[in-house]
Amino acid sequence: MAAILLAEDEPVLRMLVMDSLEDEGYEIEVACDGEEAFERIQEREFDLIILDYMMPKMTGIEVIERTRELENRKHTKILMLSAKSQQTEQDKVLQAGADDFMSKPFSPLDLIAKVGDMLDG
Repeated sequence: MAAILLAEDEPVLRMLVMDSLEDEGYEIEVACDGEEAFERIQEREFDLIILDYMMPKMTGIEVIERTRELENRKHTKILMLSAKSQQTEQDKVLQAGADDFMSKPFSPLDLIAKVGDMLDG
């Protein structure tokens, strides 16, 4: 079973994503802000990290940059979720070290497919 860290500050979206992925058999650990996400990343290895772009205490970009500085987390898969869907924002996310980007709003089925592709690839 793949272990996924979900960092999302919006409670309703956090529950939707968590429930959708747990229904697919994934083990989900949750963080409610960027600082908490980075603490969990340092404590445990995840198969995939799903980050919200705009979070309190530390943005998703900051979490990505700090995660990529950790020697043992350089190759952890990272998916960024964001309502900022402009190409410049997507480029910024990918340059920071994310593996993929998904614009909000999104369908839970699309998210499940994206997660499956990222974990299989």
